[in-house]
Formats: sequence, C-alpha cells, structure tokens
Amino acid sequence: MKNKTIEILSTSSDIGKRVDVFISEKLKDYTRSNIKKIINSKKVTINNVLVISQSKKIKDKDLVKMTLQEEVNKKIKPFKKTIDIIYEDKDLIIINKPQGLVVHPGAGNKNNTLVNILVGSYKRKLSNLSGSVRPGIVHRIDKETSGLVVVAKNNFTHASLGKQFSDHSITRKYTALVWGILRPLNGTIETFITRSKKNRQLMTAHEFKGKKAITKYSVIKVFNKKDIPKLSLVEFELKTGRTHQIRVHMIYKGTSLLGDQKYRKRNMNFKKINKKFEEILSSFEGQALHASTLGFCHPRNLKKVEFKTKLPFKFKKLVEYLENLKN
Repeated sequence: MKNKTIEILSTSSDIGKRVDVFISEKLKDYTRSNIKKIINSKKVTINNVLVISQSKKIKDKDLVKMTLQEEVNKKIKPFKKTIDIIYEDKDLIIINKPQGLVVHPGAGNKNNTLVNILVGSYKRKLSNLSGSVRPGIVHRIDKETSGLVVVAKNNFTHASLGKQFSDHSITRKYTALVWGILRPLNGTIETFITRSKKNRQLMTAHEFKGKKAITKYSVIKVFNKKDIPKLSLVEFELKTGRTHQIRVHMIYKGTSLLGDQKYRKRNMNFKKINKKFEEILSSFEGQALHASTLGFCHPRNLKKVEFKTKLPFKFKKLVEYLENLKN
C-alpha cells in the first residue's frame, strides 16, 4: 500500500464553493461520498492546513491536496466460476447474479463471492472506489435474491453510477411472489427504514427514524388455487435503495415473500397443502425475489440504457405450476 497525493489549485471561478463540491468538479473519478470519506479520514488540506469539514469554503488560489492510499487486491483470492454476463463494454459489466451467490467478501464468506469471480477474470481492470475488498462493486443485492447487478471497470464509471444511485435516478424493478393479496393492488409504500432493536441483523420500518424508503408496487396476478394459500405475483419498483427494502416493506404491509426465512409473517407448517407445490417451494434456497430490470444513464455517452432478464428456472417453474394448476 502506497500513498498518492493529488494537488488542485483553485481559481477565481471557484471562490465560495464547498471543498467537497470543488474536488468532485475537478476529479470526475470520485463521488461526493468518496470525497467526504477522504476528508473525514483527515487526508485533505488547503494550503497545508487540515480540512475538518466538507463545507469548508474555497478561496482564490487555494492549494488543495488530497492524499490517497492506493490499495492492492492481494487479499482477495480469485474464484474460477462462470457467471451470466448480460452485457459488457470497456466501462461496465451487467451480470445476472444467481440466487445464493454473495456479492462481496464478508464475515463467513471471503472466497466464494462475485468479487472473487471478478478478480479471477478481470484482475486489476476494475474500479477501486469501494476499497480493495469490493473492486468494481457499485451496489449489491442480497445473497438469496437473483438478478441484475452492474459492475464498474473504472473509477470514472463508478463515480457516475454511484451518483445516479445516490440521486435515485436508477431504474430498478423486481419481480416477487408474495403471500396473500396486497391491498390496494397498486400503490406506493413510503416509510423510514432503520436497524431493528430486537435483531441487529434485520431492518424494520419506522414512522420517523432511519432513512426514507419508497417502494412502488403493482400486483401482476393473484393465484387462488385449491390447497394452496393465496399468492400474488408482484412487480416492485424501488425509488430508493435501502437495505432489505422490499422485504421490510412487505412485513410493513402484513405479509412476506415466499421463501424468506428472515422476514416472514406466515407459519410454513401447513395442515393441508398441495404436495407438488410444497416440493417446488422447498427447492428454493431463499426468497422468491428477482431483480428483473436495471436502467441508468451510461457514463460514457450519457444515453439511457435499460437491461432486462427473465425469471430464473426455479422461480419460473413455480409460477408456471401455479398458472397451469386447475382449481
């Protein structure tokens, strides 16, 4: 690990700008959140005086220095495994992540993640704005959620996508199977989401505490079949991106996703249930939730792009069984 210092000299046109805004305008490869972290780490000076607040105002001919630690991905063990790449160019990769695959290394899983696969295939050709253990990772979806993930190959792309995620201008749609029927059939759920006091590994909806979370939903189809509890096939569109947002909002609505072992309202020990349905359901390793659509403004040409992917095999098999089952 070695240090690199970047120096920027302000001009009269920069007078009065916040230091974080000034740096982000000059260095397109860094997001405001990245710059804030660097300032909080006491790595930024103005005229050799330490900056302690990102709101510090710039004056004419200020010399701004930012010291960065260049990290090397030595700790990540490459993992050879084929992944479903939907699209790829010189700036980014769109991956259809399978259910059961963790996005980045963490406690309990340091070797068999998407990041390990990426390092094995792309080595150093990935962005490093998220640190040495998350090269290329701009966002993530849960281990047991399948679907689309965008990976950045360079810091320019990472910074642009990161800003779009922060601005909530990214299009993100999910398909899910939910117990019962959501009322009304179409609507918007708006709450705050914070960490649960009962279980710190879980999140919970709150009236005023936490981060604002907005989820639009539309019931595609309701299944009312003999010996099977009522189920709904639902499309969700995230207007914000909070941890476990859809799962938490379903608990808020008094229900849960099929297969969700962490957030669930319904007892799975049914007295009478269709055996074939139970067999297919038991093959799920997690919740029936699939990130089906991902759209954003491409950082390189500024054109709007949108990617879609079909339901994975087990999810599709369950839906088709419900559709073909006679009452």
